Amino acid sequence: MFYFLSIVIGYLFGCIHGSQLVGKFKRVDIKKSGVKNSGASNTTIILGWKYGIIVALIDVFKATISILFLLYILTNSGITGETTIIFVYINTLFIVIGHNYPITMNFRGGKGTASLVGAFLAIDWKVAVICIGVLFLFTLVTDYLVIGVLLMYIAFVVTSFVFLGMTPGIIAFVLFVLSLIMHKENYKRIFVKEETKLSSLFRTDKKVKF
Repeated sequence: MFYFLSIVIGYLFGCIHGSQLVGKFKRVDIKKSGVKNSGASNTTIILGWKYGIIVALIDVFKATISILFLLYILTNSGITGETTIIFVYINTLFIVIGHNYPITMNFRGGKGTASLVGAFLAIDWKVAVICIGVLFLFTLVTDYLVIGVLLMYIAFVVTSFVFLGMTPGIIAFVLFVLSLIMHKENYKRIFVKEETKLSSLFRTDKKVKF
């Protein structure tokens, strides 16, 4: 039963898309504009950094709320200990799957980075500090968000194995592989020097015309 709840709660929360909500408000299909992604970075490219931040906050905290909601159910059902973290990781996996393949967007969503960051905040403070720190450090050093994301996922796999055990580590690795698949176009654009740099996202005049 709790496996089922972890999956359903995660997927339904994952289907809540910040870009879809902002897009309806601004009457723009963010998924079909810019670099054809429904995440915060593409929203920033199209509508500016203020709307990008709104999308990021929605996508981050939907994951945090999903996990806290699940933990509330588990706690009130007497589920504690190592079993709890396994349910949390299953929930996290399906938050990202819901974000990437939402039924509300014909199963064509984003890439799950912001949602995973939101999950870190509810999983374990050590995992959160290390992984978010790696994300920010390598994004700033390389000026490419996707490089920071890649190393963040690697840090997530390592910290999950070290701090939380085998099963969480395996689920983290599945999320890492899913991220590689979702970001393959970004890696290709880096090689041909067409990937959008972080610094360019925050220029006030930087918007894609369409």
